[in-house]
Amino acid sequence: MKAKSLILILILTGFAMTSCQKSEPLETSSLEAADDAALSEALFDDVFASLEIATGLAEAGLKSGSVSDTCPLITITSSGEDFWPRNIVIDYGTGCEGVYEVVRSGKIIITLSAPRREVGSVRSVTFQDYYVNGAKIEGTKTVTNLGPNNNQNVVFAVELTGGKITFPDQKTITREFERQREYIEGYATWTPWDDKCLISGVAAGINLDGLSYTHTIINSLEWHAACRFLVRGTIGFEIEGIEPFELDYGDGECDAIGELSRGDETKEITLRFRHPKYIVQ
Repeated sequence: MKAKSLILILILTGFAMTSCQKSEPLETSSLEAADDAALSEALFDDVFASLEIATGLAEAGLKSGSVSDTCPLITITSSGEDFWPRNIVIDYGTGCEGVYEVVRSGKIIITLSAPRREVGSVRSVTFQDYYVNGAKIEGTKTVTNLGPNNNQNVVFAVELTGGKITFPDQKTITREFERQREYIEGYATWTPWDDKCLISGVAAGINLDGLSYTHTIINSLEWHAACRFLVRGTIGFEIEGIEPFELDYGDGECDAIGELSRGDETKEITLRFRHPKYIVQ
């Protein structure tokens, strides 16, 4: 009887050890996966901010021309005799340093089918040798005006296909998503800096460690054009081989702080435009 009890204890102990090995601590694999996600959000939202600024210039400007504030050079053209569609190239050349020491190089290429406020208008974004702080950004981002919702807020469908971030050592993060951005402030003004949106939807891809992931927005993410990171909202993480957890962007303050949680365990992280693995100490 004692022998059977001992065997049972060993089996249960072994099972518990296996379970603990599969459920890695929040501060290790989960933290690294959150860094991947936070950087991806920041980089592709940064592109959206550039799109909004360029759209304003295209709608207010001449049929064709260039605008330069040293760097970048923004070139706007129309493909035919009509004003629309419009083509925009944001050219950062070999490198421009912007606010918060963010260095961009290469080109963002934008096609506008019609004015942004026209329901059904489509804006398409692609990249040509485009880098942010040494990370290469690829993919096609399409933004479609869906018109007002029940709250009379204008909503845009945003789709990213073929999204990819390549780091100096050639490791990558892939990303695709289908989301909606609901304008809660700033849509009716001509300046892009007062724009505020609520974001919903799902993203998926392969992270830096080669693990497949799905990110589901649980509480709408709040984006402010005047802030470099998301200010509010929660993303749920489902990652191959890792217990699900959540990333909370905060209570609306414009800061670089987020919080990871799984059950009663929490961990504060710093949001960045550089991946922690590639920061030179």
